[in-house]
Parts: sequence; C-alpha cells; structure tokens
Amino acid sequence: MLIVVIFFFLFMLLGMPVVFAISISGFLFFLQHPEIPITTPIQLPLTQTINFALLAIPLFILAGNMMNNSGITKRLIDLSMVLVGHLRGGLAQVTCVLSALMGGVSGSAIADAAMEARMLGPEMIKRGLPKGYAAGVLVYSSLEVPTIPPSIGLILFGTIAQVSIGRLFAGGIIPGLLIMVLLMITVAITSRIRNFAPLREKRASIWEMITSFGKSIWAILFPVILLVGLRGGFFTPSEIGALCVFYAILIGVLAYRELNFHSFLEALRGSITDIGATMSLIAFSSIFSYGIVWERIPELISNLILGITNNPYIFYLILSALILVAGCFIDATVLILMLTSIFFPIAIKLGIDPVHFGLIFVITCAIGNFTPPVGAAMYGVCTILDVSLEEFLKESWPFLLAVALAVVILIFFPDLVLFIPNLIFGK
Repeated sequence: MLIVVIFFFLFMLLGMPVVFAISISGFLFFLQHPEIPITTPIQLPLTQTINFALLAIPLFILAGNMMNNSGITKRLIDLSMVLVGHLRGGLAQVTCVLSALMGGVSGSAIADAAMEARMLGPEMIKRGLPKGYAAGVLVYSSLEVPTIPPSIGLILFGTIAQVSIGRLFAGGIIPGLLIMVLLMITVAITSRIRNFAPLREKRASIWEMITSFGKSIWAILFPVILLVGLRGGFFTPSEIGALCVFYAILIGVLAYRELNFHSFLEALRGSITDIGATMSLIAFSSIFSYGIVWERIPELISNLILGITNNPYIFYLILSALILVAGCFIDATVLILMLTSIFFPIAIKLGIDPVHFGLIFVITCAIGNFTPPVGAAMYGVCTILDVSLEEFLKESWPFLLAVALAVVILIFFPDLVLFIPNLIFGK
C-alpha cells in the first residue's frame, strides 16, 4: 500500500487530475496482489455508485443550479445587503451572511465561492477592499455552505458511516451560523482597524427587512422543507433531492418567473459538469479504498491512536492536525471518501457521538479547499479576482484563525452540534 500512496502523491505533484491520480494509483495495488481477480477494480466503480442514498448528491446539485438560475440568488444578495449593509466592511459582511443563506441552496463550498467571487468580488475591490482581503472573505465564508443543509459532504459521510443524514443536516445549522458570526466579527474588527466603509449609511428600516425577507422566503424555506420531510419520514434523502429539483423549477417558473428555457438548459449544463466530477471521484475512490481495507489500515491506525490516548479531545486534535495537513494536498471530497472508514470506528470506540464527529470531520476536511497547494476554492476565487497566492495568504490569515476557533469551540462544546438534532429527532 505504501507504493500506492507514493504514486498517488507523485501523480498529484505532476498536476494529474485527482480522479485519475486516485484510480491509477489504486489500480497499482491490484498489480501487487495477483490473488485478487483482475476484474475487481473494474467492478468496484460500478458497485460503488449502485447506492440509492448517493442518488441524493446529483439531485441536490441539480436543485442548487436550478435555484441559482431561478432568481433566488439575486434575492438572497438583496436580503443580505438589507440586513448587514450598514456594518463596517460593507460587502465583506454581506458575503458572510450570503454564504449562510446559500448553504440552503448550493451545498458546495467551491460552487458558492466561485459564484460569489463573480457577483460580489469586483464590486468589493471597486469599493476599496484589497484584492487579497476580498478573496479571503469570499473563500472562508464558503465554509458555511457545506455545513448548513443540504451538504454534499454530510451526505457522503452519512452514506459511508451509516449515520442518519437527517440528524447530520440538523446538526449543521448551529455550526454554520457560528462560523458566520465569527467571520462577521473578524470583518468588523479588521474593517475598523483599516477603516473600511459600510455599504449604506444607515441601518435598513423594519419595513425594508420584512419586504426583502418576503422576496427571499422561498429560498429560506428550502432547508426547512428538507428537515420537515426527513423528520416526518415522508421522504428519504434521495427523494427529498428529487422534491427539491421540482421545488426549484416550480419557484423559478411560477413564483419568480425567471427560469426560462435558456436558463433551464444552462442549469442542466452546469449540473452535468458538477455531477460528472463528483460522481467520478466517488466511483473511482472505491479502487483506492479497497486496498486500504484489504491491508487492514483502519485497524492499524485505530490501535496506534488508541495506544497514544483514549481522550476524545486529544483524538480530535490529532485528527484535525492530520486532516489539515492532508487537506493541503488532497481534495475535501476525496478525504471524506478515504478517511471516514478509518477514523469513524475510532470515534465510536471513544464514545463520541456519530453526528458530532461527522460535523467536525466534514468541516475540517472542507478547510482543505482553502489552503495551498491544492485548495480548489482558493484557486478558483484567486483566478477570478486575479489575486496572487502571496497576497491571498497575507490578507486571509484572520479568517483562517476565525474558522479554527469555530472548530475548537465545536469540539469542546458538542451540544452546539447536537442540540437541534436531539430537539427534532430525539436523543
């Protein structure tokens, strides 16, 4: 298995796409073990995707793209500006709130960061925010998206670890809002130090807030429909995904009347690209994961960590450090696919709640999207705004500290994660 890992990192350093790096290096394992039928690596990608629960992923991606093309995103931006446009930092504060609202729409940190960079980034720079600062707040605020339901990362974790996706969705609400609040405090402090102006001179009136909220109500109801449907047992996660696609089309055609044939086709084209990339990773990761299980690596790592400590908090700190380092080189989706089966059994042995572990694990994996040299969200935003890596790192470190503080708080106060799941679904 060591040779497989070496070749995987070698392929990554050569710039090979992740899906090919993980599948080719994984195939090398079978060449080392002739006793395993050579047809196995061919069958594994097919059997990996024959999973009804995973059907939720392409459906939520399609629903998110439909909602983005139906006028919902524009109304959420207007709502964010009304709520926090009077605060110092202006559009930086709007970005923090918008990402929390978009968490109920896109489900993908990379998609959210790219979308907001195109829509808000140029205006942030025009209003006097340094490019690196604008990129930093756009990138790190997108961490709220894979935390607040629907989250593709939580669906993946729940499917692999056999944890209730409904409870995971509910558990992500308070962590997502906590990240939003800490990032807003960070923007407020840095804006006061650097004298960044607000977006509007005075606070919006109550009537403006009510009017803007009313225009955005269909998007805000989206995560509520998810949780009510799952809690009531009316739908499985996959069926909820199908309902959300129908809901997005209905809202775009009847409520906002902005989803026409052209925007419908545009949403389909974007969804095909996103679904192809995500499902290819899921399919071919099975080749790599097979070798991990065959070599009993989860058991070896479990014995090693349990030999060091049986304290859940120290385990979390070790886990976070390992994932943050790995996230510098490996995409968040791949980390979830590769590491869930390794670390989840250890968490269970230590008596950690599966939902609490899942949220910490997925959030920590997602931070890898924002760190060099591989961070996809970071490179996407920096490319769109023409920001150098040095400038991004120089300006974004306060936001990294805010996100790290959020993770530490969630580790030591698990009730922040478990309060809503226990309230909705029971203990």
